[in-house]
Amino acid sequence: MANQLWAKKPINSLLTESSAEGNPLKRTLSAGSLVALGIGAIIGAGLFSLTGIAAAEPAGPAVTLSFVLAGIACAFAGLCYAEFASMIPIAGSAYTYSYATMGEFVAWIIGWDLVLEYALGAATVAVSWSRYLLEFLSNFNIHLPAQLVASPYEVVKLSNGEVIDGGLINLPAILIVLLLSLVLIRGTEGSSFINNLMVIIKVIVVLMFIILGWKFIDPANYVPYIPENTGDYSQYGWTGIAAGAGVVFFAFIGFDAVSTAAQEAKNPQRDMPIGILGSLLVCTVLYVLFAHVMTGLVNYKVFANDAKPAATAFAVTGYDFLQNAMIIAILTGYTSVMLVMLLGQSRVFYSMSRDGLLPRFFGEIHPKFRTPWKTNLFFMVFVSIFAGFVPVSDLGHMVSIGTLFAFCLVCIGVWLMRKTNPEVPRGFRTPLVPFVPIMGVVICLYLMYSLPNESWVRLAGWLAIGLVIYFIYGKNHSKLKHGE
Repeated sequence: MANQLWAKKPINSLLTESSAEGNPLKRTLSAGSLVALGIGAIIGAGLFSLTGIAAAEPAGPAVTLSFVLAGIACAFAGLCYAEFASMIPIAGSAYTYSYATMGEFVAWIIGWDLVLEYALGAATVAVSWSRYLLEFLSNFNIHLPAQLVASPYEVVKLSNGEVIDGGLINLPAILIVLLLSLVLIRGTEGSSFINNLMVIIKVIVVLMFIILGWKFIDPANYVPYIPENTGDYSQYGWTGIAAGAGVVFFAFIGFDAVSTAAQEAKNPQRDMPIGILGSLLVCTVLYVLFAHVMTGLVNYKVFANDAKPAATAFAVTGYDFLQNAMIIAILTGYTSVMLVMLLGQSRVFYSMSRDGLLPRFFGEIHPKFRTPWKTNLFFMVFVSIFAGFVPVSDLGHMVSIGTLFAFCLVCIGVWLMRKTNPEVPRGFRTPLVPFVPIMGVVICLYLMYSLPNESWVRLAGWLAIGLVIYFIYGKNHSKLKHGE
């Protein structure tokens, strides 16, 4: 049994599979292209959904420093991520190449953990999407029934003063998940033009918010910049900044898209660090400026449990028409983010099913649309339940701690692979090993420690469920075990 836990997919077989396709990846991406790719992947839902919550609860106006700390953690993890991605010359997620480099057991843990990043990430975005939709409709004096737009025990505050103190279900969040899941079942062809347009729109929204909001900043809102700690580790002070970094870490999810392009970089040894660190630097600067303006427009305490902080803050500028345009752009961007997250999650479970670690149900392909439609249906229900009944702050914490945990495993894995498999070709080598992996693990663990205790309990419970499934089903049905 012990041998099976650490059994690896033969890298030679993956190389053979890749060459058999007759379509080896071309090295066409320059350092500038990688930076642009990273910016497009990083600027997503987290900035517009959880920044206000991080400011209101743990960090105060110093949420700007939380973004800096989270960016540093991503930099260390990203450099490790790039080496792993460059070792496996086929498309795949952290699950795929961890199976080939660290063994079946670690691959299962990462694959199971990715549910927290992708599936619950989609649920988090769906809740925030619902909040911005309500804000947009309220600007035209359209009000949906309160019981149908909020989960129980959740308070929703709109800029016009309307307060919804708990409801039965967040129906708009559920409906957008259902719609996008059905789109994925039918299949969707990526358009580079549309993707590039979405990147431009997202960057314009951020810049518009910063530039137009700057002159309305009230310096009094920055006092005190670092609120005094309340005696609770995660409530303000320097420790609150660390807790805030754990929350806003969600805003950096997607930077690993740069590392997955290692096989397409013209000069990976030079271009990968530039792409990863360059995109992180640009996005961190934009995030800091965004948070600085947001907490300057209104007092940070206003953002408590607010899943639409950008709209709340921008409302004080008086640019009503521009505010509606900004909300439309955010809703559009959110939609694309949810689509990618739901797509990524279904493909991870599809891969795990094809490897025998999950039932065949998750690997069945629709005869007409050629998509893993049963997996899409499963996550349509799974994500909808969380989107409809769980507050956005709880979802954000679960996504952040799950992603940080996966990054710790990736950092450890790179260090171990240098010791156990130094001969495996690498298109990119993480610099300063073991310093970079160790720092990645230390900072990620510190950010995990700074998150609420409930997040740890949920993570432990989630991993426990995953281990039960693996030892009851996955281990016994593994195709690697049966020599397939």
